[in-house]
Amino acid sequence: MRFGGLILEKFSSPDEWVACAKKMGYSAVYFPLDYKSDVKDIDAYAKAARENDLVIAEVGVWNNTLSTDTAKRQSAIEEAVHQLELADYVGARCCVNIAGSYSGQWDGPHKDNLTERAFEEIVLTTQKIIDSVNPENTGYSLEPMPWMYPDCADSYLRLIKEIDRKGFCAHIDPVNIISSPQLYYKNGEVIQEWFDKLGNNIKSCHAKDIKLSGKLTVHLNECRPGTGELDYRTYLKCASRMEDDICIMLEHMTEQSDYVKAAQYIKSLADELKIKIK
Repeated sequence: MRFGGLILEKFSSPDEWVACAKKMGYSAVYFPLDYKSDVKDIDAYAKAARENDLVIAEVGVWNNTLSTDTAKRQSAIEEAVHQLELADYVGARCCVNIAGSYSGQWDGPHKDNLTERAFEEIVLTTQKIIDSVNPENTGYSLEPMPWMYPDCADSYLRLIKEIDRKGFCAHIDPVNIISSPQLYYKNGEVIQEWFDKLGNNIKSCHAKDIKLSGKLTVHLNECRPGTGELDYRTYLKCASRMEDDICIMLEHMTEQSDYVKAAQYIKSLADELKIKIK
């Protein structure tokens, strides 16, 4: 199993980037450049990762390929294609995006996001992105979300079947799919289900935590790993059983000290469970 996260410390060269990752104890990294970067810089960072045994877990896209604005949607699809090309070029485990939303908010809820129409458009759009690149060294994946597909393990399985492309893979973010008290209190079972059903299709995972508050109606808030109720014991056990070195990646914190504490929590728990993190 590999472990990494965002790097908030400033760096201006591949060597400084590697030093920051090593200081945090990371063995996996998010690629720090996008497709618009100079190819010499892209090559330098990719080489630094290879030479220092840092797995490039993800190249992110993070846009709305289902936008109801035709021009914005086309631009988002083109950006996704370019980022997938970059991911393939540097050998990232996956290129990850969300499926998209009909909302004015690029990642927001909408009454039509979980309809059959949305599912079919996601399939066609994802096929178009993958077919434009035909990646050999990576896969395009969709991060689970509470109000858009894939919202559960079964909808992800259906997407894998309907997209029907070798270049499509799975991504897990358990916090994003804990969308009710019922799921919150049995989140270990939910995590187990995702790994049981998706198996080695999973290439990268996000690490956050979640806490249910007593404020009506229902408030589920992200928090630092170790300060919520996500069943990290089950999460780490499931991840450690994958055939490939799956990547567990910290995200969504704004302070370097929080990344340090989160890394310490996950690594100490892995030690307790006798799970090896490379």
